[in-house]
Amino acid sequence: MFDAKRILDQLIGSGVAGGLAGGVAGGALANVLSGKKAKKLAGSALKVGGLALVGGLAYKAWQHHQQGKSAANAPVDAPDERAFLPDSQDVAGTQALNLLLARAMIAAAKADGQIDTSESQTILNQINGLALPADDKAFLFEEYAKPLDLVALARDVDSPEHAAEVYAAALLMVDPPSPSEQIFLDSLTRELGIDTGLADEIRATVQAGRVAA
Repeated sequence: MFDAKRILDQLIGSGVAGGLAGGVAGGALANVLSGKKAKKLAGSALKVGGLALVGGLAYKAWQHHQQGKSAANAPVDAPDERAFLPDSQDVAGTQALNLLLARAMIAAAKADGQIDTSESQTILNQINGLALPADDKAFLFEEYAKPLDLVALARDVDSPEHAAEVYAAALLMVDPPSPSEQIFLDSLTRELGIDTGLADEIRATVQAGRVAA
């Protein structure tokens, strides 16, 4: 049985985040794990795990967005950090959210248009080279092979807070987004029901994390 937490941690911690999509676009994924275009977030943040890292980015963006609405005298809901991470005792909920974020990252990696056979094989080789057991790699191979389906991805999001995390996870895979990737991101915000202001805050927060890395 694959481990969704282990998969998400590896996607973020290996340096694939921010680099896989660039490899897809240019057929240069072999350079990703050695550092080309792959910007790791701060090592101290990675120690807490991929789910906590993405949840922290989304929560920070949510806070800034709510503060901006408050300054404009608009009705706001107080942000609750607990809404971005499952209870530590909720094993099934934690697994589901890790899996959802991993799927969002893989979807973003496939968003840059058609991939020829050579590029596709390079990507599969890089997945095979990740420090993951066979079941985890099998999940990645299967997910990568599926057609891109934003409707199905959004359908599995059960709260606005998790929608923000899905968007943040997808953003980690594009640096900066190509025109095709930007279309994907715009479509993703619509499917997730994320308003423009919050999407802007999430993008700014993720970019600030890259700069600090």
